[in-house]
Amino acid sequence: MAERPLDLHGRPLGVLRLSLTARCNLACPYCCPDAEDPPGLLTLPERVALVEATVGLGVHTLRLTGGEPLLHRQLEELIAALQPLRRRHPSDPRGALREIALTSNGVLLGADRARQLKAAGLDRITLSLDGTDGDSVARMAGLGGAAAGGAVLEKVLAAIGHARQAGFDPARGALKLNAVITRSGNADQLLPLAELAREQGLELRLIEFMDVGNRNGWAPEQVLPAAEMVARIGAVWPLEPVGRSPHGTASRWRYRDRAACDGGGAHLAVVASISAPFCGDCNRLRITADGVAYSCLFAGSGTDLRPWLRPRPEPARLRQALQGLWRARRDRWSEERQEAAEHRPAPAEMAYLGG
Repeated sequence: MAERPLDLHGRPLGVLRLSLTARCNLACPYCCPDAEDPPGLLTLPERVALVEATVGLGVHTLRLTGGEPLLHRQLEELIAALQPLRRRHPSDPRGALREIALTSNGVLLGADRARQLKAAGLDRITLSLDGTDGDSVARMAGLGGAAAGGAVLEKVLAAIGHARQAGFDPARGALKLNAVITRSGNADQLLPLAELAREQGLELRLIEFMDVGNRNGWAPEQVLPAAEMVARIGAVWPLEPVGRSPHGTASRWRYRDRAACDGGGAHLAVVASISAPFCGDCNRLRITADGVAYSCLFAGSGTDLRPWLRPRPEPARLRQALQGLWRARRDRWSEERQEAAEHRPAPAEMAYLGG
């Protein structure tokens, strides 16, 4: 096998989060997406070249993000074009891609689109929903009232069904639900969201409000710590810990009343980037829709990869650039948040990095 680079903390590269657009059809205030994409978006061949280069350095999981990735017209074409990277033998020194996942708000996920994504080779979908009624959805999605929020809620609930029918099985971890929780925005939705996820047999992933970017109005008092979320839900439905997998972002819990029969769905998970950071084994690289690589979600600057992609991709030089970037990586911002806050450069916006 080819040498896999380690960063300055001994962390390997394993996951690529590739943003396809900075645009979104919602306006969630914790993300603040753009109305238009930045100039110079990557082309499909450039994206394929990037994924292939990172797979050669150890990436085994690709997550396609945005903005809202379902707005990208070549989404299914890209997924299909990446399938040869998955068919490589494990001993191939170039490495092999094991899994392709997608994060979406679900509004545009109709039955046909879900089937097309599955046919193209998508493995997993994580949908986002921050409330269970029109008012809360509207508030968290930046919409103009309960009626608009109710319409979005109806579409996301339908999307869950469409994804399930297309073959994304929540019991196998192929369909999950994300919710960003803020203390004043939707903390009252914790129990309703948990109940909804339990009814649907979905793993619910509760995400602490993060200080990514400069325009989402983040304040520490708006963070509802993961431990408090777990305590509130566990008081109603007792929980037992499952733990956090190596390099994973979420600590998982199992509902005790379903421990004997639950085959993988209906777990509770929390992503505690603020209160219990997990930088120590982070293996994720992020690349924006216009080709800038960030080695940390909270990074203030990135590396423009387009010089090695244009006028045509140069695989050897691109791989060398990515390898150098990773080997120089020292990021662990969440663990250093308190002491480093005064010296932190302006971070990139969430909509560019895809979470």
